[in-house]
Amino acid sequence: MPAIEDIPETVFQDTVSRAVHRVFSTMLGRSAVLEPIDSLTPPDATELEHPHVVGTVGFIGSINGLIYLYLAVPFAQECASHLLGMNTAQLAKAGDEAVNDAIGEITNMTVGTFKNQLSDRGFPCRLTIPSILRCSRISIKPMSSATRRIYRFKIGSHILTADLLMQTGE
Repeated sequence: MPAIEDIPETVFQDTVSRAVHRVFSTMLGRSAVLEPIDSLTPPDATELEHPHVVGTVGFIGSINGLIYLYLAVPFAQECASHLLGMNTAQLAKAGDEAVNDAIGEITNMTVGTFKNQLSDRGFPCRLTIPSILRCSRISIKPMSSATRRIYRFKIGSHILTADLLMQTGE
């Protein structure tokens, strides 16, 4: 089994891009376009300009890791409204919990699609339960043995950030 460092960057970029594109186009009718990777942005630059909803799901197996999806609150609300078939007033009445649940499900579907592609490439793994964070500031500091990749996607007028942390598993 190759170590994470032996797997080309293009494999992870392609796998994450396909997962985000598939979920956002299928479930939300939105196109997700990978933004050029800014080599000047340090991998631990996770301070957010506005409040965000952050969904995370882990995967365990040949490769262990976590994927965090960062959505600004208005984008998270827009996604939840579409996914749940609610208008703005209905979503406001349902509250933050409905938004959290929808973003948890979007994250679960995205990471599940990512995991399935890893399995198809010979790296079987299983998923953990989704978690949701709401924050304006967050600092993710991976263990020194973890590999980190950050990808940004333009979805309409919004940016989705996918933060991938991985290490060689079983």
